[in-house]
Amino acid sequence: MAQDIVPIELGLTQGDVVTLWAPRWREKGEEWEAFLGDEEDLFVFPDAAHLAAFVRTAEEHDLTDHPAWPVVPSLGVADLSPDDNHQFDLVGVPELVAEDPDTWTIGELADVIAIVRALADVCDLEKVHEVLDSAEGFSLLPQGTLPFSGRDGGKLWGELSEVVSEKWDEVLDAIDSVVNTPEVPEKELSVAQEELAALEAATAAAAVDSPDESGDEDKAEPTGFWAEVGVDPIKIITSAGEFYTLRCYLGDDPVFLGRRGKIEVFTSQRGLSRFVAENDEHDLAEVETWNDIKVKATAGELDVEVSDDNVYVLTGIAEDMEEGPDALDPQQLDLAVELFEDAGEWADDESVKDALGSSESLGWLVSFVVSPDPTRLAPSAPYDAEVAAFRTLQANFEDRLNTN
Repeated sequence: MAQDIVPIELGLTQGDVVTLWAPRWREKGEEWEAFLGDEEDLFVFPDAAHLAAFVRTAEEHDLTDHPAWPVVPSLGVADLSPDDNHQFDLVGVPELVAEDPDTWTIGELADVIAIVRALADVCDLEKVHEVLDSAEGFSLLPQGTLPFSGRDGGKLWGELSEVVSEKWDEVLDAIDSVVNTPEVPEKELSVAQEELAALEAATAAAAVDSPDESGDEDKAEPTGFWAEVGVDPIKIITSAGEFYTLRCYLGDDPVFLGRRGKIEVFTSQRGLSRFVAENDEHDLAEVETWNDIKVKATAGELDVEVSDDNVYVLTGIAEDMEEGPDALDPQQLDLAVELFEDAGEWADDESVKDALGSSESLGWLVSFVVSPDPTRLAPSAPYDAEVAAFRTLQANFEDRLNTN
């Protein structure tokens, strides 16, 4: 399947610049990847207006043969403005590795290194590969925090940090050496700059008009027993039936009723309540309020009431996805992805995060559906790869369910 062409922002020594990236796609049995440029030259622009003026007038460059290119010259400045998921601060890498290797740091660094490797591949930058291959940690970043935990993990992170400290300037210099900013016609640039000014004005106005949720006195807060104990009953609907379980968040970390990656689920609310009264061999037993829940269950007073935003319907999503983004229910898809991600994080399984990454076809489709934005190009049919990836995530999640 042909991937889309994505506007990206790169933080380079000359400042923040924008360009276009075509993630890996297959055509006629071969795999390709490209950036906007000419052979080894990488074309970058100071803003989306200059980029728009270029793509509307340029006739020859490395993306003209891409299957999705015919759409690009007709895009507006908004469509050519990189979203938050496609902004890569290469200059900020030394500051990033100075932080502890937590989930946020590893995730951001993994994204930056992935785009740097792509640039090295496309622009034939052997020096960049040489630097990134000099520390094992760079290749382990997609696995998340696990490889960097413990004594051995600390050593890996230290080696990676040392390479960045000593050699990152070589990476930046190599990329700078292929950067080129072509001139664009003044007439087209003027039109695009007017579009950009209008977009920025509209964005600023929307920010003023949108209420600050933190100060919204009318915002409903959860109430009742489950809100007091900080644990949520959830319902999961699969092709095998409807199941109930419990989940909470300790800080930002999800915790399910279960242990060792297996989630205890129940076909009835009564079965869940009985399990709670009789069992403490699970991760939720470590939660401070667990005894309050157990007391209620033992007394037969535990009301397993599930709110609408904790009902996860997994059936039908893959079938709808086969028809394309317009056939998908954004809320249903968003909730399913939330459930998969929570379970993966709880079980220390990075495969979910990897499959939903911004450079993966499924991640791109999910982002397009659940976070509508004019800067996103629509995914291209057929959707076989996305459907297969989603079915795998769903099957892996359902394998975690221990039915009672």
